[in-house]
Amino acid sequence: MVNRVRKIYRFLKMFYIRKKRKLKNVHPTFYMSSKAKVFRDLKAGAYSYIGPNCLVYPKVSIGDYTMLANNVSIIGGDHEYKIPGLPTIFSGRGILDKTVIGKDVWLGAYVKIKTGVTIGDGAIVAMGSIVTKDLEPFSVYAGIPAKKIKNRFDNNTEIEKHKKMLINVSVRT
Repeated sequence: MVNRVRKIYRFLKMFYIRKKRKLKNVHPTFYMSSKAKVFRDLKAGAYSYIGPNCLVYPKVSIGDYTMLANNVSIIGGDHEYKIPGLPTIFSGRGILDKTVIGKDVWLGAYVKIKTGVTIGDGAIVAMGSIVTKDLEPFSVYAGIPAKKIKNRFDNNTEIEKHKKMLINVSVRT
């Protein structure tokens, strides 16, 4: 009974958040903290999650089963700074590049991601890392700037098995 009430509450809460924030491109199973700040054009896949105090700029796409822990930020890369004779504060903003976060990605707490980056399926980024460049799929990253520290799986057979699962699950949802 408690689980059923919890499911209903969670569904109603997300229904309210989706309507209030005009999130039209998120899957019905997408869940986010009411304390997260995201832009309307967010695209989020099935069972993806955005934690408390996250800040997600425009033009961001998040794949199925992806988790953003608390205080993750996807920001930057939008200020004009190369106009001689004009302070940056008055130079305006340029065009943001699209940011793509793949399926089954786990971004640890306090991770910062520069807009325009692509993070491959199955990647894991350790707490406090700063991502400034594209990340390979099924790899674990840490540091400032984020560097690959190991592969997520031990061999290609495990990677293929995981890829197959991600495809099969996406077809069902």
